Amino acid sequence: MNFIVSSTNLLRHLQSISGVLSTSNTLPILDNFLFNISDSQLIISASDLETTMQTTMEVEATDSGKVAIPAKMLLDVLKNLPDQPCTFKIDPASFGVEIVYDNGKSKMVGFNGEEFPKTPAIENSTSIRISGEIISSAINKTLFAAGNDDLRPVMSGMYCQFSPSDITFVATDAHKLVRYRRTDGQATGGSAFILPKKPLNLLKSNLRGDEEVQVEYTDSNAIFTFNDIVLMCRLIDGKYPNYEAVIPKENPNILIVDRLQFLGAIKRVSIFANKTTHQVKLKIAGSELNISAEDLDFSNEANERLTCNYDGTDIEIAFNSRFLMEMLNNIDAPEVKIAMSEPSRAGLLMPNTSDNEHEDILMLVMPVMINR
Repeated sequence: MNFIVSSTNLLRHLQSISGVLSTSNTLPILDNFLFNISDSQLIISASDLETTMQTTMEVEATDSGKVAIPAKMLLDVLKNLPDQPCTFKIDPASFGVEIVYDNGKSKMVGFNGEEFPKTPAIENSTSIRISGEIISSAINKTLFAAGNDDLRPVMSGMYCQFSPSDITFVATDAHKLVRYRRTDGQATGGSAFILPKKPLNLLKSNLRGDEEVQVEYTDSNAIFTFNDIVLMCRLIDGKYPNYEAVIPKENPNILIVDRLQFLGAIKRVSIFANKTTHQVKLKIAGSELNISAEDLDFSNEANERLTCNYDGTDIEIAFNSRFLMEMLNNIDAPEVKIAMSEPSRAGLLMPNTSDNEHEDILMLVMPVMINR
């Protein structure tokens, strides 16, 4: 089985799927890329059993077959080659791989491609077409709020909810929550599933934003097809918490403040906050916002004043500064609106104005008890 391919073109395709490779694979065969050739088309696969990615490219080949090639070694070879045609010669008996290029050649031991785990057949799936821009925006703006707790796997992923009127993406770790809704993408029926973090990060790094993505899903798996890439992943099994129930409906105290000024002040003040609670206090009276933090153990403290637009009763409320900074970094608007009811209830953070009329983003952050 021989084929000829451009070194840089092959490297680009391999790098797009190499994020799937795990350093702690239970099966040694998963440390390889699976090369499958038929009709001058090369399909390259990488898998960690939970997530599988495939990319397709044209090559010069006369025969067909499959072989597993060590991923790390192949990537290292291609990274150090200038752009040129490479001829791959595979011995069908021993699966030895010889790569011939302009001024030399290299040999490595390959493996039988038949030993590579087969991807599960997807039956009775539902499918929806959605723009890559919607998916990448949703991942960028929500995934930071997902949890890392192995005991609550449903909260370690992103909840996707499709309906005929809109698409909603939610992530939460019980301390913070982000709900991202788009009305310019619709599904024919109503359905929902939970996607794990790893495939979401792989999607984020491969989506350019201008393509259309076909999403197929069943009760246990989802498949994303776009450009020359197919990504298959196992869904997180379980029931997602009722996130609508935790979003407070009555929030009479509304603060509007310049996002970058607010973010800068929190960054500076939080340096002096307690290293375990990361607590910063917001004291709002009239049009003045006072941001303060203190660490009593080391007698450190800082406070700053900002002018703001405030409608409501005077309030003193504390939040974890790291959560606030993450949220402010993931909002694009020049001004943010913070809606609050009382110091012991969650605050809602959202852009004051939005450039995109189809986008609705709401971030919720739980307060920290103020230590008197």
